Order: sequence, then structure tokens, then C-alpha cells
Amino acid sequence: MTAAETAPRTRPGAIRDLFPPALATLIALAILLGLGVWQLERKGEKEALIARIVSRSQAEPVTTPADWNPTRDEFEHVRVAGRFLNDRETLVHGLAAGETPGRALQGYYVITPFRRDDGAIVLVNRGFVPTELKDQADRRDGLVEGETTIVGLLRGSEPRTMFVPAPDPVRNEWFNRDVPGIAAARGFPDATPYLIEVDATPGSKTWPRGGQLRVDLPNNHLQYAFTWFGIAACLLGVFSVFAWKRLHELEPPAA
Repeated sequence: MTAAETAPRTRPGAIRDLFPPALATLIALAILLGLGVWQLERKGEKEALIARIVSRSQAEPVTTPADWNPTRDEFEHVRVAGRFLNDRETLVHGLAAGETPGRALQGYYVITPFRRDDGAIVLVNRGFVPTELKDQADRRDGLVEGETTIVGLLRGSEPRTMFVPAPDPVRNEWFNRDVPGIAAARGFPDATPYLIEVDATPGSKTWPRGGQLRVDLPNNHLQYAFTWFGIAACLLGVFSVFAWKRLHELEPPAA
């Protein structure tokens, strides 16, 4: 028997056996890389949104649009004259930044119908009140009676996600700023399809407190992208080691 016949040889079929795990690895790799690229795209979208909010919130207020176009009009800085209908206010469960960093306040956003001088009804998010000031009677000093002018940002209706409880209009329980739903429940089905989030009043000590829209939105998409790309690199490394070992498995020498 020759030396070639007795020498260890690569196991027959080793390359063929790698095909199923290689295919699975390629599919997983494509998904992971796709998620990483998607996060980079989301990063760009979030940066554009933040820049849009900042620029519009600092612009001079204008009149409300005649026809609502969310893409064009959301976050527009507007000024409107009219009067609040305080007996029709709605409280929406929510959180707001507290005085201690990292500790949010639990409470409600006060959504009040506002009758403009032209007779149209627009919902106004007057701001946040803590839980202990839920009852309007406990914050009478914060009510605005009579003719007034408000300045704030236009916002579209807030969609309800799968983790947000369904509203209970009968009990006046709301968990998202559902503009058409709240307007209809308060007797104003023809209200504008947007609401106005009022600006903060400097030095105000009364509740509710406006200016709750934060422009420092979290933007962690680059971190998420690196995470997906890192997992993809680990997967590629693990498969490379696995494939190398399989390809270098030796067939026992012939007896």
C-alpha cells in the first residue's frame, strides 16, 4: 500500500454538507445587514425631523392653514385668536419631564376645545398637569377665560400603538391625542383635523404648563446600526470557523 493511500484525506462530501448552513448564514446575514442599513436611514430621518421641529418652532407664528396637509404643515408655528371652552376639556394620560433629571412626572395633558374668531373649533393641548391636579377645580387659577390669543405648534392626531390602551369615551379616559376621536366625543365632529400645542409661558407658576414638545428627541439609530452590523460580523466569523473545521476534517487512513 502506497503512502498516498494511507495518508489522511479530506472527508468526501464536506463541501456539499456546508451548503445548508451556508445558505442559512447568507439569509441571516442579509437580514442583519438590511436592519443595519435601515437604522442608518432612520437616523437620517430623525435628524431631519429634529431640524424641522427646531426651525419651525423658532419661526415667527403664522395663521393656521386653510387646508391641513401633515407633511407640509405639522410643527408649523401659528397664532390663533378666540376663546377656550373650558367646560369641554379632556385629560389624556401622559408623562412629562420633572425637575429631577431622569424622573418623569405622571399626569395628564389638558386638551381643550378652542373656538376661533371665525367660529371654527380647534383642539388645543394647553400642557401638562400632575396627577394631583386632575380636577379642574384644583387649578382654577390656570384657566383662561374670555377672548385670548394662543401661540403654538400644529400637530397631527397621535396614532394609537398596540401597547397603548383603547380609549373609553364614556368615562372620558384617553391615552393618546386622538384628535378626531376626542373632538367627536366632546361634541365637535367638525373640528379641525389637527391640534395646537401651546408654547410655554415664561415664568408661569400655574397649571397646565405648555411647551411640552421636546426637540431633543432621542436618536440612537447609529448605535442600533452598529449593533446589527456587529451581530452580522460575529455570525460571519462563527460560520467561517465552522466551515474551516468542516473542510479540514480528515478521513481516517485506509487500513
